[in-house]
Amino acid sequence: MQHFEDSVYKLIVETSTNLPADVRVAIKAAQEAEDRATRAGLSLSTIATNIEMAECNVSPICQDTGMPTFVVHTPVGANQIVMKAAIRNAIARATKDGKLRTNSVDSLTGSNTGDNLGPGTPVIHFEQWEKEDVDVRLILKGGGCENKNIQYSLPMEIEGLGKAGRDLDGIRKCIMHAIYQAQGQGCSAGFIGVGIGGDRTTGYELAKQQLFRRVDDTNTNEDLRKLEEYVMDNANKLGIGTMGFGGAVTLLGCKVGVANRLPASFFVSVAYNCWAFRRQGVLLDAATGELKEWIYPQGSELPMNAGSEAGEVEEVAATDASERREFRMTMPLTEEQVRELRVGDIVILDGEMHTGRDALHSYLIDNDSPIDLNGGVIYHCGPVMLKDDNGWHVKAAGPTTSIREEPYQGDVMKKFGIRAVIGKGGMGAKTLKALQEHGGVYLNAIGGAAQYYAECFKKVNDVHFLKEFGIPEAMWHLQTEGFAAIVTMDSHGNSLHAEVEQSSREKLEQFKAPVFK
Repeated sequence: MQHFEDSVYKLIVETSTNLPADVRVAIKAAQEAEDRATRAGLSLSTIATNIEMAECNVSPICQDTGMPTFVVHTPVGANQIVMKAAIRNAIARATKDGKLRTNSVDSLTGSNTGDNLGPGTPVIHFEQWEKEDVDVRLILKGGGCENKNIQYSLPMEIEGLGKAGRDLDGIRKCIMHAIYQAQGQGCSAGFIGVGIGGDRTTGYELAKQQLFRRVDDTNTNEDLRKLEEYVMDNANKLGIGTMGFGGAVTLLGCKVGVANRLPASFFVSVAYNCWAFRRQGVLLDAATGELKEWIYPQGSELPMNAGSEAGEVEEVAATDASERREFRMTMPLTEEQVRELRVGDIVILDGEMHTGRDALHSYLIDNDSPIDLNGGVIYHCGPVMLKDDNGWHVKAAGPTTSIREEPYQGDVMKKFGIRAVIGKGGMGAKTLKALQEHGGVYLNAIGGAAQYYAECFKKVNDVHFLKEFGIPEAMWHLQTEGFAAIVTMDSHGNSLHAEVEQSSREKLEQFKAPVFK
């Protein structure tokens, strides 16, 4: 199978850089359903632009290329040992070429392998079948949405929905709650796969398997078909919206599968996937490994309604000037500038910005910063970076989920005089209190828009902790121009995230009454 490795490499690149057509159709429908002049509408426009940029640049749609998970069906007698080695080689090549982020980290030491190889990475599932070809499918599911996976053990009491029993109605309540609890932290609007039954392990596997189905397919099980339709008809009534900004579109797809279980156990497992629904597959010749056809229609067949540039941010802001204002600021920022900002304002930033994620925040609690951060802006981002003779270049740089930094953020801001943090999904009460006391602001960037934001970084000025933390967790100092984000937490005690969560919690209660008899 001399062409097998090259075919898998092509699969990895296509999955990371080009959303398939069925996913694009769902996102395009969301654009048409949402008012363009709202925060959610602006976010969807930015998402559409990012999708097109990723395809044109052949660069990652989202900087978090997730845990590569392969499902490989082979004819009887195929050499799976050789295939596994070839898949690992293809992963390492794609990582070196900047198509995947270095995401494999030692769980005990935190050391990054640098090539996406290590114990358990990548995940490869082999199954035999009676067909002559080899079917290889890949899903790249980022950590932000992976963290919003959830499993329920029925019967149980569910927040806002009451008792959920071991029946279809109990399952319905689990799914509705799973969508609610994700909020904007999983980069909504999203897709969900649901696994009913199995044990704790196989239930999650079944849920993730559902994400390999076509968005536009129909469940052959009549009960599950009705359940999927119910969820799609009602999930958007929660009002969570794109990025958790509020709005008409919260869910883009729901697929449910079922397996037998033990009498003592009844698990409902939900795999949440962000809008950057990166999965693709190839059918290969079993003798040569040559690519015969793509499993899912390629994305270039269906162009999006793109067109969100920095100028459009200004245009959208102007359509609703009574509620939203725009500020262009040069970093570092002053306390006076920051205290003028309020939830809903659009901020466009120029100057030097600093990336910082989990490792850096943990370090800064007990140590000094390598540079002066007074008035600075920290971007919760783990970029994809490539180095050539001219130095480092930003290849993908969308925001990561901010709530992970909640234990540190307020203290770090006060200690070093940081005036703004940028991320996605919002932060909690501790950070909000620190913003009030210190004079700080939280800016929400569009989750997954890694190409859109990479364009804003004109130069890499320097980097710290690269050897210690690895590329995603290092502290990058980036010369920035025209970085646009929305104020969602301000220094006056206001939090859009808290408002949307409270509102959606109240709306969740309307789904308490039984539906399926």
